Order: sequence, then C-alpha cells, then structure tokens
Amino acid sequence: MTTAYDCLQHDQHDPLASLREQFALPADVIYLDGNSLGAQPKAAAKRAMQVIEQEWGTDLIRSWNSAGWFDLPSRLGDLLAPLIGANPAEVVITDSTSINLFKALAAALQLQAQQHPQKKVIVSERSNFPTDLYIIEGITQWLQRGYELRLVDSVSELSIAVDQDVAAVVLTQVNYRSGELLDMAATTALAHAHDALIIWDLSHSAGAVPVDLNGARADYAIGCCYKYLNGGPGAPAFIWVAPRHLADFQHPLSGWWGHTSPFAMQSGFIPTPSIRRALCGTQPIISLALIEIGLATFKSTDMTAVRKKSLHLTDLFIELVEQNCSTHGLELITPRAHAKRGSHVSFLHPHAYSIIQALIRRGIIGDYREPSVMRFGFTPLYTSYMDVWNAADALRDILDNNSYEINTPRYTVT
Repeated sequence: MTTAYDCLQHDQHDPLASLREQFALPADVIYLDGNSLGAQPKAAAKRAMQVIEQEWGTDLIRSWNSAGWFDLPSRLGDLLAPLIGANPAEVVITDSTSINLFKALAAALQLQAQQHPQKKVIVSERSNFPTDLYIIEGITQWLQRGYELRLVDSVSELSIAVDQDVAAVVLTQVNYRSGELLDMAATTALAHAHDALIIWDLSHSAGAVPVDLNGARADYAIGCCYKYLNGGPGAPAFIWVAPRHLADFQHPLSGWWGHTSPFAMQSGFIPTPSIRRALCGTQPIISLALIEIGLATFKSTDMTAVRKKSLHLTDLFIELVEQNCSTHGLELITPRAHAKRGSHVSFLHPHAYSIIQALIRRGIIGDYREPSVMRFGFTPLYTSYMDVWNAADALRDILDNNSYEINTPRYTVT
C-alpha cells in the first residue's frame, strides 16, 4: 500500500523534479489539467514583453528580419520535430489544429483522387474529438463528390472498417476522453495495406508520449501546442507532412506565406517546395514566440524520461483512487496497460461534474467531459508525486462525506 511518505520519496528521487521550478504554478493549486491547457512557463511573460516592447514597440516592422519573425514557424517546427519523430524542415507551427486538419485532409483526398479516384470513404472514431469530426463532415459536404464519413465505436473495428473504399483514416493517437493510446505503427500499416492515407492528431500525445511519425511511416500529422507543450491558451498548432508526399501537398487555403516568392507579389500562387507550403497568411508572432518558451523546457530532458514518469504518475493515481474510493461507484475507462495509455486518467461517475467542481473549490483542478467523465491530466514536467497523493486523498474525502452538490449549475468551459 502506497503512503504519503512513499510519494515524498518519489519526489526526492525524481530526475525531472527540478523542471517544476520553470513553471508559474500557484502555491494553493494542484494542477491536473495540463492535458487541456498547459501551465505557464515562468519565462513566457518576459518573452512576451520582449516581443511587445522591443521587437514590436521599438524595432517595429524591421523585426520581420532582425528578430527572425518570418522564419519563426519553421524554426519552431524544427524545435518540435524531435518530440514527434520528425526531421528538421518537416514541421511548421501555424494556424489551429482544426485548420491544419482541413489542409491535411484536403491534400490527402486530392492525392487519392489522382491515384485511386474510386475511394470515397473517410474513417474515424465516433469518440474522436468532436471538432475533428466536424471538419471531416464539413469537407465532405463542401466537396459534394460522394465522400462519406464512416465511424467506428472501437479501434478493434478498424480492421473491418478500413477496406478498399477508404481514402483516408483520421485518428487521434490519444483519445481525449478515455486516454487510450493507439498503436501508431500498426494502425498506419493497416491503412496502408488498403492504400488508404492516414492523418494523426497528436494533440494529446505531443510532449506527453514518445511519437515516431517517420518510423511509423505516417502520412500527415497535426496537433496543438497549448496542452503538454505549454505554448499558451489558443497557441498556434503544428502540421507535419511525410517527405514523400510533400511535392504533392496542396490545399485550398493557399496563402502568401506558402508562396515560393511571397514578396514578389505575383498574381498567381506557386507553392514553395518546402513544408512552408502548409502556411497560409501572416503569422501571430506574439503567440508563436511563447511556444518557443514551452518547447525550450524539453531541452532539459527527453521523451523517454517524460514517458517513464508519466506512467509512474498515472499508475499511482489509479492505485490510490481504487485503494481509497472503491465503494463509491467509480469506473476506470483509461486502459491499464502501459502500451495503451496516454498521460491522463479518466473515471466515470454519475455525479462526475459535481465532484470535479468540488475538487476545484479545494484548489485541485481536473476537468469534466461528457458523459459523466472525470479527467485528470499528469504533466511530467511539473506534476509531483505529492500532487497525486493529495488529489486522490481529496477525492476520497469528498466522496466519503458526499461533499459535492448534485445539482451544481454547469458552465461550458472547464
């Protein structure tokens, strides 16, 4: 049976413990929602003021060159690349996850229309993050070429759902609700066996679990930078295109930043041969600058160490909750197997929303997802083992004493 003393010992011997000091965490808060919005790196405020006061305020438009603004999407992409198994010059950071999914899916469907015009099906999970499904629905309706979305209720159904009619498969590597981690290499191979292209959403895996896009021979990937990458609220996202597809990568959102000669001001669009063809318009420089601070934290560690601690933290939380809350009707929906688990843990409970609100009132911030899911994110860069102990103990106390209001009014953002 794990004790508070054991957790203190884990913290004292944690090789990542010193990284916590790089984050501005309130003293009275246990933050277990980094899988929704990462904590603020302490250096972010200084960097923002540097951009605002010096680069923008003093240097003005000269900063596009002197401060490297124009190259920022590519430079940040190169910093991110090692975390997702990509090479330099294969990733850019730009736009939102939804917009980048639209680009990647449009490019995939266009490529398939040239090579396999009979393929008209796009496969995804019914439990995928809703906006991914909305983007797929939107593009199929907009194209009006007979495309359809085929949804599976479990990844076990993919072997049947992916057939000769499938043009593209769109999946999130770590499910946002359950925390289930998919086997990227095996699932990509399944898609390729049927001449389908695959797009991976890495929003809940980049910076939390090791990713090897090139090793898995994935086709496209997108993801956000404001969760485990700690880039700030609404930070621009990223897009990766496999080098073998880059020459054919085209999308309807062609903008001047993706032009081969953006400052020639030509009337016709000619895409640059590099990954910068995934860019659209002028970039949000202040937001991009903050992403660099979040990515810099990873220079002090590697994804093997991050993953090891992530599994230890999530194992510990599952153990403590089941050890101390076994009589309260909680149902674990996160896989126990390490190979199938991301970096957050989810439990079902009929009063999940009210319980989460009770925890938040005590300064323990997890979040709620429909239907009836309590979700707790564990960010190895700043989550301590005592955070886990105290959160599980508070959950026990709330459940033991019914210290939550069943009819708590719901708000939309958690």
